[in-house]
Amino acid sequence: MTTKSFLNWPVIRQLRGRDPFGRADNTQSAKSKGLTPRTQTADRVVKSVCPFCAVGCGQRVYVKDGKVVQIEGDPDSPISRGRLCPKGSASEQLVNSSTRVTEVLYRRPRATEWERLSLDEATDMIADRFVEARRKHWQEYNDAGERVARTMGIAGLGGATLDNEENFLIKKLFTAAGAVQIENQARI
Repeated sequence: MTTKSFLNWPVIRQLRGRDPFGRADNTQSAKSKGLTPRTQTADRVVKSVCPFCAVGCGQRVYVKDGKVVQIEGDPDSPISRGRLCPKGSASEQLVNSSTRVTEVLYRRPRATEWERLSLDEATDMIADRFVEARRKHWQEYNDAGERVARTMGIAGLGGATLDNEENFLIKKLFTAAGAVQIENQARI
């Protein structure tokens, strides 16, 4: 066990040593010297894309024992060249947060409690409602007799957390379904 002394403070060691700018080992504490980077102990590295906005910055996801231990910018990415914004740098917290919701929750109309649904059940509910709204509000011709082949019962709002390719596919889906109110959060 080391004794605590005023002379062991990193600033004092820095000024007393040959490194006034604090770039050598004498400015590190014993604890800092013993640390190893989380990226060094990872089993594998997986390339991914940051989920926060539509820019699509490249990420390197470091995994150890099936758990994400670190996320850093991918220097091979032509979009971000290894850089991440503060949100992208903190995206590891999205995966490992103790408050992360990992199952489908549904609250029925006028209910006061959430209920758990299977992913298949939730997907079927969404698809049924989508098809019913399209069928119920389908308009083949407008009042002037012109063919419009559209539905006014469906609208699409894309989000900036999706990348450009995902938003493009959603736009194609809603257009093919006959929706005309299609917008994106990034434009609003």
